Amino acid sequence: MNTRPIAAAIAVVAAVAALSACSSSDDSTSGHEGHDMASMSTSAANASASDSAHNAADVMFAQMMLPHHEQALEMSDILLAKDGVPTDVRALATSIKQAQGPEITQLTSWLTAWGEPTTADMSGHTMDGMVSADDIAKLKDASGPDAAKLYLTQMIAHHEGAVSMAQSQVTGGKNADAVAMARSIVESQTAEITTMKAMLGTS
Repeated sequence: MNTRPIAAAIAVVAAVAALSACSSSDDSTSGHEGHDMASMSTSAANASASDSAHNAADVMFAQMMLPHHEQALEMSDILLAKDGVPTDVRALATSIKQAQGPEITQLTSWLTAWGEPTTADMSGHTMDGMVSADDIAKLKDASGPDAAKLYLTQMIAHHEGAVSMAQSQVTGGKNADAVAMARSIVESQTAEITTMKAMLGTS
């Protein structure tokens, strides 16, 4: 019996099966890769949409809170450079710097991501609690305990302004992260106002 035709047929069948298996494996892998890439693209798009979702209230909050925070850091730096400042007031000023410095970075980052300027158009708007140039000069000229009392008095009004702006953001803002920061500002600075009034004996 001549087995050559049979052997040849078996070889052909085996080759076809092998090619089919490779093709199936490649298709399967290709499909998974395509699915994974699509999922990654969708996730990135969703994250981008979430980050960019904002309204005019979010922009105004960030633009106004930036210089407000920057002035708080300026006031704290002025105080911390002085001798004779009570330890508890010095610790408070340090804490304010540590809290508001990172928030300045975050506010700037949001405005950049939103394609908005970092400087606010103040037409028709007021920035509650900002300390005047004359008051900053008085703080610079004061020394020791007098500077500490002046700092506390000025910072109470400054914080009250920030709390007011943050409350407006909580009710009118759209961006979830910006609203969360506003809630944090309301909570932390309200607590600091209470602390500062107690330090002055006016609580």
